[in-house]
Amino acid sequence: MRSVALFLGALSALTGVGMGAFGAHALKTILSPEMLAVYQTGVSYQMWHALGLIGIAIIQQFQAEDSALLNWAARLMFLGIVIFSGSLYCLTVLNQPWLGMFTPIGGVSFLTAWTLIAIFAVKKPHQSRYARARR
Repeated sequence: MRSVALFLGALSALTGVGMGAFGAHALKTILSPEMLAVYQTGVSYQMWHALGLIGIAIIQQFQAEDSALLNWAARLMFLGIVIFSGSLYCLTVLNQPWLGMFTPIGGVSFLTAWTLIAIFAVKKPHQSRYARARR
């Protein structure tokens, strides 16, 4: 596969658009305004983090070496989408408020992913000690 992060980002954006359309058309008359707002929060976070995954994929294309920080950030960002947005979708559609206890786990996953990206941004590039000897 050319890029796992790009694939997951595109898949997340695709399903985010679908979930947004489903909420706007099918759920608008079924859910209360408060529950519809919760559902829309799930869609919004899914779309923003889908773009985050695509951003990670773009950064990875410009890297000479594979970055563990970016790989973990992509994994955690996708996991955050599944847990955060997924719990909000299930909470509203299934009318099961107890599912909201999983939402913060997804939020922590998002925060950790963004932290790893920030660390990657400030970390000096790894240089082989043999690179200078070849010059």
